[in-house]
This record gives sequence, C-alpha cells and structure tokens, in this order.
Amino acid sequence: MARKNDIEKKTEELLTPIAEANGVSIYDVEYVKEAGEWYLRCYIDKEGGVDINDCVNVNRALSDALDVDDFIEEAYTLEVSSPGLGRQLKKDRHFQNSIGMDVELKLFKPRDGVKEFAGTLKSFDDTSVTVTINEQDETFIRKEISVIKLALDF
Repeated sequence: MARKNDIEKKTEELLTPIAEANGVSIYDVEYVKEAGEWYLRCYIDKEGGVDINDCVNVNRALSDALDVDDFIEEAYTLEVSSPGLGRQLKKDRHFQNSIGMDVELKLFKPRDGVKEFAGTLKSFDDTSVTVTINEQDETFIRKEISVIKLALDF
C-alpha cells in the first residue's frame, strides 16, 4: 500500500484541475480507515458554499480520474462533500480564513485539568494558536491540539 500521505497528495494533484473546472476549491483530502473500511474523503468549498450538484460533478470526474490512474491498492469508498459548518482547521489557510471566528479545541492532554476550550481565534503561526477565552488570550502549541474546529453558534 502506498503511504496515507502519498495517497492524499496524489489525490489532491488529480483533484486540483477537476475542482478548478467546477468552480470549487479543495478544502482538504483525507484517506482514513474506519471500522475496517478505507475512505478517501475530499472536502470542497466555494464562496457561498457548495451544493449537491457540485459534489456529484466533482465525485464523478474524480472517480474517473482515479480509475485511470489506479494508484490505491485497497478497496475504498470515495466521498466528496462540503467541509460543513463545524469544519476542522488543519492547514494554515484554514486558520487564516478563520481569524476572528469562534472555535472549539480539544487537547491531547489536559491543561490545568481541562482538555476542551472554546473561544475566538486570534492568531496562529507555524507552532502555536492563540485563542481569546473570556477576554484572556490563551496560546496553545499546535502539537498539543488534537482537534480545532469552527464552533457552531445557534
């Protein structure tokens, strides 16, 4: 099997011209194993949000490209979707586009007995993320964050 990162990178390379042709951008690509099954998940986005037709069109074109290139040895399920309202922040561009927005984050290990935090994303750099929590800035090392995502406010 090709390495997980290699599969994600190669898929993103195949997906780039498909996304451009369909007027969407690539938010993220992940190749994960869940309950013994492999999933190749491609998250797409555009100004105003994607709709089902965007997802279907990109899925069909990417499926055809993957069939031709055929670099994934295992059986897998291809999924193309929006990253959703509570999207995870993984890449620098995700953080940049989310400054000033409410986020929720979970740490691998508790800080002062607490593993989950919520606040407003203030800034980030290569190694850390700063979140304003109750009018106080808290800086977290990126390696200590298991998940950071946009908060859903209803």
